[in-house]
Amino acid sequence: MSTYKAPDLALVGEEHVRRYRETGGEVGYEWNGAQILLLTSTGRQTGQPRTSALIFGRDGEDYLVVASTGGAPRHPAWYQNLTANPDAEIQVKTERLRVRARTAGDAEKPRLWRIMTEVWPNYDTYQTRTSRVIPVVVLSPM
Repeated sequence: MSTYKAPDLALVGEEHVRRYRETGGEVGYEWNGAQILLLTSTGRQTGQPRTSALIFGRDGEDYLVVASTGGAPRHPAWYQNLTANPDAEIQVKTERLRVRARTAGDAEKPRLWRIMTEVWPNYDTYQTRTSRVIPVVVLSPM
């Protein structure tokens, strides 16, 4: 039985990032019932900052994000950027934090995946759409 629920895509991509920044998260922090952070990583090819609006969860002090891209066949660019340079910045509402990213290991991923599917049940459906293993990324404040 699928728990997939099509999200409202009225606010996505660069527009989501712009509105979130302009309003300190007043617009864009809550999205389709989930909480959103802004992740700024360094482009692995350009060296330029790249910002994405991502659903997040928490595990203690750490922030969790999922590199799903809706179950696309390739990892999202932000994830590839973090594998090249794990130091990044997140913004949660008006708070900005430096973080170091790592991909959850095999032993911890099932527990972290459960945390994230409670936040966004569609992740289970996204995994069925692709043969790649969708990573859970742990963002630890530095």
